[in-house]
Amino acid sequence: MALKIRLRQQGRTNRTFYRLVVTDSRSPRDGKYVEALGWYNPIEAEDAKKLEFKTDRIQHWLNLGAQLTDNVVCLLRKSSPEIIHGLTEKVLARKAKAATKRKASKKVKA
Repeated sequence: MALKIRLRQQGRTNRTFYRLVVTDSRSPRDGKYVEALGWYNPIEAEDAKKLEFKTDRIQHWLNLGAQLTDNVVCLLRKSSPEIIHGLTEKVLARKAKAATKRKASKKVKA
């Protein structure tokens, strides 16, 4: 099961707000979800009430292999940049490890 952390639309017409949820990537936008991780209300005037996320639970699901959608990445950059920074470090470490492995295999062939 491929897990995604994405926004789930709620509310009424012209007054929508969103829940940040972990869900199966094949489920519909407003369908069932595994866990609610926070909410985002774009209509709210105060920045403090605009969004709220459980960063520890987001980090937990990312460690289990869940993927972030583009909209969620943009929201997390504003509210919790340490999560995005950690993801970036993991990607760079993976690329560096692959590069050293390629260099070692070239050295063995030569």
